[in-house]
Amino acid sequence: MAEAIISAIIGDVVGRAISLLIGRFTSDKESTEGKLQRISHLLIRIHSVVEEAKGRQISNHGTLQWLSELIDSEYQGYYLLDSISIGCGGEKADEPSDDCKVAPLQVSTLSLFNPAKRVRVAGGTIWRSKFSWRHDVSADDEIERVLERLQGMSHDIREFIMLLQDCKPIHRPLATNIFREGHMFGRHVEKEIIINFVLHEDDQSTGGELCVLPIVGGNGVGKTTLVQYACDDARVRNHFEVIFVCSFSFIYDVKKNEGTAIDPLDVIRGGNFCGQKCLVVFEDVYMHRKPKLEELLQGLRCCKEGSKVIITTNNRRVANIGTVEPVILTALCSAEYWFFFKAHAFAGADIEDNPRLISAGKELARKMKGSFFGAKIIGEVLRDHPDPKFWCKVLKSNIGAEMCPLLGDGIGYISDLAGNLLPGHLDMSKVTRVTVSKDLSPRTTEVARLKDVCGAVPHDNMMACWADGVRFANVLVCKSVLPFCYHYYIARCSCTCTVGSANSCSKLVLSLV
Repeated sequence: MAEAIISAIIGDVVGRAISLLIGRFTSDKESTEGKLQRISHLLIRIHSVVEEAKGRQISNHGTLQWLSELIDSEYQGYYLLDSISIGCGGEKADEPSDDCKVAPLQVSTLSLFNPAKRVRVAGGTIWRSKFSWRHDVSADDEIERVLERLQGMSHDIREFIMLLQDCKPIHRPLATNIFREGHMFGRHVEKEIIINFVLHEDDQSTGGELCVLPIVGGNGVGKTTLVQYACDDARVRNHFEVIFVCSFSFIYDVKKNEGTAIDPLDVIRGGNFCGQKCLVVFEDVYMHRKPKLEELLQGLRCCKEGSKVIITTNNRRVANIGTVEPVILTALCSAEYWFFFKAHAFAGADIEDNPRLISAGKELARKMKGSFFGAKIIGEVLRDHPDPKFWCKVLKSNIGAEMCPLLGDGIGYISDLAGNLLPGHLDMSKVTRVTVSKDLSPRTTEVARLKDVCGAVPHDNMMACWADGVRFANVLVCKSVLPFCYHYYIARCSCTCTVGSANSCSKLVLSLV
């Protein structure tokens, strides 16, 4: 009898303990789902305010800084919802294959456009990265951190909206927060800082000294793109009589929409700027060009009051020539860059049904380390091959590993990046950049696409090998779209099936004879 009583007591205690644990687990899960729903609602609220702010001409530096923080918080929130681990009971995302090792996370099924969709959060970790470091963070801790930040940003959002009421609306035909051809991705705050500088009417009480704004950043962070889009803004076009973009061997007249291969010093000596309100941009001013830049600035002192100069450089010592604080550009943060990469790799497709693609895509984005060219080149190839095995194969390649510079926009970087995507029987010998007018483009019949080259298979006869050798003579690796021109990066590829291979086309043909 005593044993039965003890057994009953123990059973009751164990049952209560299990019930308590189950109750706590269910409560925690519901609490986590509630937090994610709150994050989703806060993001919708913040996003609507950010979009309204982008349609206003904000001249106050503090308000622009506030907007920058709102945008950063928005990206962090979206990144969390895209990255959070999921899984519950029998529902489990496909595991990566043995030959594809990716970060230990799976994709959230939360849809911002369907808040009713339930999210099941499993214990696990979320990866965070700023490209220079990364570490594991508890999923619950990350959710709590993002929620607290969004709540803090939304707390005073009414005051921010009131400040926007005093800002003039601007014409903005399309949103610029998602990259599409002909429109800039992000950098909205930096663009407005540049526009505020060029539109500001100062008294120039420094004896006629021109106001010079330096834009400083490493190769490939988007200096040229940012400045060109600022110059192409209607407010800037209407403010200046002359807008020239100079690269020391080439001048582009923004107002006339035409370019000339000429030394800018010859143009300045010819008096083209005298007595006119001018905006002159000098691109890629390296240290050895600084003396020539100083000579050019002396020649521009005859310009009308209110004229401005912008220089882009990767050297802080060159930036000392500026008369105002420089705009410093760095690589996009991991959250913002992920959406740039995602826009190219997925192109708006519904990606919720294949978490392996997202998981591999996030690892690829990390390997790109913020490279815009990397996202364009890799993204186009991935978009046309939505196969997890192919994505894993790309992930295992050497892209982003030892390429230098990491963010480079140089021909060598682009060649290395594209070369790592080619199948073994194709070889890339040279990449060239072709700059053409915005209204022109190479004839598509003469240029193959990198996505087609990546899908090419070895040949079974010499005729097929020769045909592909001709077909892949010129391959469009990527295209950089700017307001004033297109940059086409074209590679020359050749088939190597007939060169020293055990299964070469020539040997296959001989065996058939």
